Amino acid sequence: MTERINLKQSDDPRDVIHLAVQHLANGELVAFPTATAYVIAGQSLSSSAMTKLRSLSNTEEPLVLCVKGFDEGLDYLPEMPAIGRKLAKRCWPGPVILELNRPGNESLFSHIPEDIQAQISPGTQIRLRAPAHEIIFQTMRLSPAPLVLLNEQPKYQTADSIMADFDGQVALIIDDGPSRFGDQSTIVSISDEDWKIQEPGVVTETTLKRLSSEIYMFVCTGNTCRSPMAEGLFRKLLSDKLGCLEDDLADRGFIVGSAGLAAALGAPPSPEGVTILAEEGIDIRSHESQPLTERLLDQSDHLYTMTQGHRLAILAERPDLEETVKLLSPEGHDISDPIGGGFQCYVDCKKEIEKHLKSIIAQINVP
Repeated sequence: MTERINLKQSDDPRDVIHLAVQHLANGELVAFPTATAYVIAGQSLSSSAMTKLRSLSNTEEPLVLCVKGFDEGLDYLPEMPAIGRKLAKRCWPGPVILELNRPGNESLFSHIPEDIQAQISPGTQIRLRAPAHEIIFQTMRLSPAPLVLLNEQPKYQTADSIMADFDGQVALIIDDGPSRFGDQSTIVSISDEDWKIQEPGVVTETTLKRLSSEIYMFVCTGNTCRSPMAEGLFRKLLSDKLGCLEDDLADRGFIVGSAGLAAALGAPPSPEGVTILAEEGIDIRSHESQPLTERLLDQSDHLYTMTQGHRLAILAERPDLEETVKLLSPEGHDISDPIGGGFQCYVDCKKEIEKHLKSIIAQINVP
C-alpha cells in the first residue's frame, strides 16, 4: 500500500524527509515533486531498488543519476567535456538532464556495484541531473549515495497522476501540488564539444544556445569606468568581427559583461567614459554597476582584470580559477584608474584597453 503525504499539511517537512530517507534505505521507491514533473527515485546502493526502477522503465534508456550539483556531478563523471561542464554549471540545479558517455574507472560511478551500474546504464550512456526542489535535495543530503530516478514523463504533473499509475509500486508519494513548469526536463546529449536536444522539455533550444555561450567578463574596482568601457568596446569589436548587431551577440554564442570587486549595485558609468565611447558610436549610458559574485565567477569562461591586484584578490579566494582569470594586459601592466586624473587620463585609459581588446578579438575563431 502506497503512503501519500501532503507536504503543505505536514507539521514539519523534516519528518517527511526522514521518512523518505528511511524508505529509500530499505530499498523501496519514493515519488518526489520537482519543478517539472514528479519523479520516482531509488537508492543507488540498493540492488532491489534498481531492479524495481528498471522494471518500471519501458525502454533500455539509462536511468537518471541524481546529484546535488555540479561538483558532485564531476565526481561521478570527471571526464565531462567542457560544453557539458558549462551547461551543468549554468543549468543546475534545474530542469536539464545531461546524457554523456559512461565514465571510466577513475569516477565514483565505477565504485557502484557492477550489477547496479548495468541497471542504471545498460548501454554506453549515462544521464545526470540536479533537481531544483528542496525536498529531494535535502533527502539526497541525508542519503549515503546518489538517488537514481526513473525518466520523468510530462503527464506526471500531480501526485494524483503518480498515484493512479504507481499505487502499490512505490512506498511513498510526497505531494507538493502541481509542478511549477508543467512539462518535463529537457534531455541534452553531449558529445565532445557539441550538444543536441535528445528529448525536448521546459528549457528550449534558444535558451540552451545562450547558456552554452562563451562568457567574457571584465573586472575593475567599482565597475563604473574601466570595466564598463572594456565591455562596451569589446561588444563593438566582437560584433564587427562577426558581422552582426551587438544585440545579436548572444544568439551568435557570446555574452559580454563587467563587474567590480568593490562595486555598489546600480551605479551609473562615469560621464567621461560615456562621452569618449559615444564618439565611436558606443552607448554605455544604460550600464549599471554590479559586484563580482560567486555566480559570475563560476559562469565566466574568460575573465579579464584591469590590474594584477584585482587578479590576485580573486585568486586568493578562488585559486581554482587560475586559467580563467587573466590580466587584460598580456605584458603584465596595470591599467590605472583614471578617476580624478582629468579627461585626457580617460582617453589614454580607453586607448590602452582597446589595444588589448583587439588582441583578444584576433584570437577568437569565427566559424
